[in-house]
Amino acid sequence: MDTRRYRMVVTSGLDYVSTGAQVDARLREWLREPPKNYDIQAFAEGRNEIARGVTLDHDSVTGTAGAYGRWRLRETAPNGTWQTTLVIRQAENGPTRVHLDVEHLPDDPDTPPTAAKTPRLAGSLLDVLQARDGLADVTRMPQVVEAADVDSVIDELCDGERRLPIIMATAPNGADFDTWLERTLDPLVRPLAGLAVLYALAPGADHRFNRAMEYHRVFGGGIRTFLPGVDPAWAADGQRHRVMSHRVITEHPARARRLLAQLPQSLATRAPLPPELDAVPVLRARTKESPSGSELERLRDENHALFEILEEAGREQRVRADEIRDLKNELQRVRGDEITLIAEYDEQYRELHETRAQLVTVQKRLLALGAGEAAYAPDDSGPAAPESFAEILERIEEMPRVYFTGARKITLELDDQAYGSSWVRMAWDALLALRDYSEVSADGAAFRDFKQWCEDAPGGMHAVSPRKVVRDESKTVKANTAWRKERTFTVPEHVDPAGRLFMGAHVRIGGGNTVAPRLHYHDASCAEHGIFIGYIGPHLTNTLT
Repeated sequence: MDTRRYRMVVTSGLDYVSTGAQVDARLREWLREPPKNYDIQAFAEGRNEIARGVTLDHDSVTGTAGAYGRWRLRETAPNGTWQTTLVIRQAENGPTRVHLDVEHLPDDPDTPPTAAKTPRLAGSLLDVLQARDGLADVTRMPQVVEAADVDSVIDELCDGERRLPIIMATAPNGADFDTWLERTLDPLVRPLAGLAVLYALAPGADHRFNRAMEYHRVFGGGIRTFLPGVDPAWAADGQRHRVMSHRVITEHPARARRLLAQLPQSLATRAPLPPELDAVPVLRARTKESPSGSELERLRDENHALFEILEEAGREQRVRADEIRDLKNELQRVRGDEITLIAEYDEQYRELHETRAQLVTVQKRLLALGAGEAAYAPDDSGPAAPESFAEILERIEEMPRVYFTGARKITLELDDQAYGSSWVRMAWDALLALRDYSEVSADGAAFRDFKQWCEDAPGGMHAVSPRKVVRDESKTVKANTAWRKERTFTVPEHVDPAGRLFMGAHVRIGGGNTVAPRLHYHDASCAEHGIFIGYIGPHLTNTLT
């Protein structure tokens, strides 16, 4: 797949008409200035030859379903054609999208295209459009993040509407911040205009950011590229977001600049376009003297076979475009799953390594005490673990102070999943830990919540990795009415008179990706009601699904 083009997709902070006026003015300015020096008088509908070997196509449509305006510049070069496409699009009452593409089209199909550089037009548009990507502002140069801004930036990292990566940079220890910003960071990120959200953590803000993002820290002159869908509570998620060290930046600045741009460029070209932009029809260039009305009908009658061929080619082109869009969607999902699975494997291997080390230590101590038989005796501490989610639902009924109030059908469907066996064991471990936590809490032991219990459970009690326990959903999820409703589950009226409660607390079963299930619960131990399991099933809708 071609990743050598430049592609910018942002949301304009202006209305459609104002966006169109700004785009028109900036495009004219870009075409007039060196090295192009084109003589632009007007952007008429159809094809305009604005210089020798240079054409500018323009079309626009306004209707009940929305509006779009499009400009396509084609410049003939010795080794092919450079094509720049600029689209503004508003679907119904939605926001105005701006899409800028620059690509090289070689004359020889066997010749690879030349990589497109970031056009000056991109920065010029960002300066006037109040461009956004989800919650974040998209700017030409880095924005400085003060300590008071950290919480807002974290919300942007977790925002489900974000498409662009966020580049987060920190100044080296002891460096003058303004000098570092001007001489090091600005030149480093200049090619990323329109491809990423750019931030520089001010002194003091970096400490606050790293305290809040303990698994995703950035420090000491390093730069981190945050992909969409950050999960601050999951340690393994930190591995998805690349870090560039201060040493690479200072010792190899040109290489650092190239490496830093690679991922945003790749993401921009591989990600599917937003649906409203994808719905814009294929450009059918026509001259100002193109026939219309009765003349067009006459030509159609006289050249019926040719028109049929052209219409069939148009239909085939639309089908191919749909296939490419579907493949891009699938590729994006597969790449996300691959990165997540690698992170999960690393986390689980680390946990297994720690457990094995603890086991060997215990066995050595037992051998030293002359209890060799006990050191290697099989586990006979209780009944075998369940082998299915159906069996789990039966066994929950026997648990004191743990109550399942969810939809049994959804839970039972997990038995048909490929990873069911490991999921069953992990879900059972979580339920045993919740049972022990609730019983000890009922006896008066003071624990803040289930996560703290897992961090410091008494000897002989069940617990799961604290990293698998999430105290609450993100602000983005809780603010979304539909997503919040998905996480509102049944409880007895003596727990809540409404009979339903939002359950943001949950346990990850099988890892942090959107394939693995979740167990959502309400902790009423402090009120001596116990633990209520509202949901055991597939990952609910959030910023990553």
